[in-house]
Amino acid sequence: MDNLQLQRILNDKLSPELIKDYAPNGLQIEGSKTIRKIVTGVTASQGLIDKAIELGADAILVHHGYFWKGEPEPIVGMKGRRIRSLIKNDINLYGYHLPLDIHPELGNNARLAQLLDIEVEGGLEGHAQSVAMYGRLKQAVNGVEFAKRIDKALEREPLHIAPENADKLIETVGWCTGGGQDYIQLAADKGLDAFISGEISERTTFVAREQDIHYFSAGHHATERYGIKALGEWLAKEHGLDVTFVDINNPV
Repeated sequence: MDNLQLQRILNDKLSPELIKDYAPNGLQIEGSKTIRKIVTGVTASQGLIDKAIELGADAILVHHGYFWKGEPEPIVGMKGRRIRSLIKNDINLYGYHLPLDIHPELGNNARLAQLLDIEVEGGLEGHAQSVAMYGRLKQAVNGVEFAKRIDKALEREPLHIAPENADKLIETVGWCTGGGQDYIQLAADKGLDAFISGEISERTTFVAREQDIHYFSAGHHATERYGIKALGEWLAKEHGLDVTFVDINNPV
């Protein structure tokens, strides 16, 4: 497949033009015109690039790519080494950030809901492009039971901050994969029983305790493995591409 054709396929599926993002979505580093082998992963780290080289990949497709707003522009140091590795080995780099978070089928939020058996009810921000979601469990559970469910699904024990009423049952849940901890306020305003994100801030603890909402920090990387994996599986199934998901462990 042609590398620009692949970008068109991904853009048609994820519609990056519909959302304002913090980094460019699509082809970020151009490599070989012909793509036969794709490696997918959460972040375009040196470890993922090295594995792609080892596997003979023509393209890397990630959730966290390069050229973030506000980062230093010179291509030196770590950034220089990564980009040199890609160019030297003629590897294309594609990155899709918020479009992959919010996609209703392949997105990180959608996949997390499936893993945790949450019925999606809508966007927490009240519109179709919301990067935080809310939904409902089929049966109410307590905080300890829900933490165990997250641990089993993500293979990562979450940090659980219980409200002052620690025995409060959980039926309604809000969530935002990755660094979405501050959406807990919207979840509390909506009267939800619990909120999940990847990361936690110092202030999150007090919001949970004082606003009667369970909070679960399940890991930025762990909550965002599944969208990029699903996107690669979709490319393989629908377009016959050779795709391998590589999970570079990250405890954050």
